[in-house]
Amino acid sequence: MKSRVPTFFNPSSIVIEILENVEISEELILSCKELKELGYTIALDDFYVQEQSSLLPRLLPYIDMIKVDFINTSKTEQKAMVERYRPYNIELLAEKVETREDFLFAKKTGYTYFQGYFFSKPHIVSSYDVPSYLKTYYHILSEIAKTEPNIDKIASEIEHDISMSYKLLKLINSPAFRPVNKIESIKQAIVLLGLNELKKWIYVISLKNINYPKDINMQEVIKLSLVRGKLCEQIAIYLGIGQSAPFMLTGMFSLIDTLMHRSIQDVLEDLPLSDDIQDALLGKENDLYQVLLWAVSIEKSIWDIEGLKIPKEEINRIYLSSLEWATNLMELEEG
Repeated sequence: MKSRVPTFFNPSSIVIEILENVEISEELILSCKELKELGYTIALDDFYVQEQSSLLPRLLPYIDMIKVDFINTSKTEQKAMVERYRPYNIELLAEKVETREDFLFAKKTGYTYFQGYFFSKPHIVSSYDVPSYLKTYYHILSEIAKTEPNIDKIASEIEHDISMSYKLLKLINSPAFRPVNKIESIKQAIVLLGLNELKKWIYVISLKNINYPKDINMQEVIKLSLVRGKLCEQIAIYLGIGQSAPFMLTGMFSLIDTLMHRSIQDVLEDLPLSDDIQDALLGKENDLYQVLLWAVSIEKSIWDIEGLKIPKEEINRIYLSSLEWATNLMELEEG
């Protein structure tokens, strides 16, 4: 707080988190007041530790979110937190959500946000087949990744999928891309959109079109997949490790077992991913797997990462840009 580091970032791009070992003081209250007036979102971490402070009532008006540790609190305490702080218009985040039961309890009780192991590893209640269109998407992405992509081949793949053709034309007609002249072919739409934009769009729809269990908000898992994919790509680019496309796909598909509610081995049997990508997703040591491990560590806010020769400031920049990229991509597809 004293260093004013948070003010170096756009208020819409970060959440300022006050850790449990930070004592509530007059100085802290003043800092939060100033940051709140500047438009920043402020969260309290492991909040039950802070409840004994007599200064708490003066701090609450500047708090937007309270994080509650679901491992170190009882169900009674977790429910009491919602009842106690919702009247202050403070949103509750359940962290360390390890099981499906924890998630359903938190959602029913009134928690708005959720973090934890449950969201990155599947609990298979019923499984879903890998849709045939995922293979089409992969073929298109593989073609785009080539030094000289064949636009006719890409157009042909899209033309064979009515739903994809419709979505592409709808996207081209959006305010961001609306052409001056009428579109007469899928190839023309691809040229107008550009291969980079087409690739980003396919990343999103390849994950969003899967049928998910209705009781779980998989949008966050999709977003995490995209963030992880972009992180892997950017790390590879920074370190100069081969082509970046396989790293993007490794990160993006690293949660496909969660999304499909199937074991990763079963999913990979139905996807035409390269041997190196499949090995990485199965936990076998190679460059792709190593970068994936680094990306997961960054997600967990672990900054001292063994073997990763990237300055902490650059790691932070890469993470924030990956998060922004994924957020914008999700909003583009929703629009």
